[in-house]
Amino acid sequence: MAAQRWMCTGLRWSPEGPELVWSGGRRSALTWGQRVAFGVREDTVRRCVGARGNACPTGAPVPARSTGARCEECGRLDRAHSVAADTIADDPRPYRVYLAWFGPGMVKVGITAEERGPARLLEQGAVCFSWLGTGPLMAARRTEELLRAALGVPDRIPYARKRTVRATLPAGAGERAAEVRELHARAVSLGNWPESVAPQPCHVTDHMADFNLPHADPATGAVTELVAGGHVAGQLVAAAGPDLHLGTGGPRGVLVLDTRLLPGWELIPAQAKPEITLPTKEFSARQDGLF
Repeated sequence: MAAQRWMCTGLRWSPEGPELVWSGGRRSALTWGQRVAFGVREDTVRRCVGARGNACPTGAPVPARSTGARCEECGRLDRAHSVAADTIADDPRPYRVYLAWFGPGMVKVGITAEERGPARLLEQGAVCFSWLGTGPLMAARRTEELLRAALGVPDRIPYARKRTVRATLPAGAGERAAEVRELHARAVSLGNWPESVAPQPCHVTDHMADFNLPHADPATGAVTELVAGGHVAGQLVAAAGPDLHLGTGGPRGVLVLDTRLLPGWELIPAQAKPEITLPTKEFSARQDGLF
């Protein structure tokens, strides 16, 4: 009988914790200490996942190291309906402006739909955050741009940088929150926000426990790509954003698997495999990026 095949669409964060989502809407809840094991089907290539719920018309191959898993045409279609790309101006939902902290000197400002709560912050791997204000989409976007310029902070931080600092994060929640508190105070003192955006008081939410980082050994490296015939096996010790931290039980220590590398591949069970047989790269103290 042929091996069961699975198509993963990515990692999502629910109120209960991280979940792997599969084609057809199935979800696999992930728990700390759980064994995560799967293989990549042999004699196969990674193919475009399509966009906006539509399959790619050509099933185009996509690079193994792509975190979008879309061909050029489907990538354009996806961006054409993206809040982040400023292509939707008439969204009637209220939006929240936030400050997110990923490590010392790594703070960004962003927006998310109010109805999503903190899900966007968990998806980005924000170690802690505070809301700044709430208002209509375009006013929230103008506030984001104003604060980004005034505070000197970006609206995006590469995931590779977030990964490399997790091993050296301050142990105290107060220390982790200090930069967010300082920047929040500066932001609300500016006084030239759009009138339709209501400022919110500083209340720092910390995700260290949600990510299980205090109880996990530091990661030493990361998987750079999936390959046909390769497999993953490890104990889930932590998760942050799209990243699974997997304990290998050997000299390689804890390796990070970016689940954005999974979509587009056909996966199969691999319970008997004892280790990770995929290309990896070790972290270094001076490293600015993985890839």
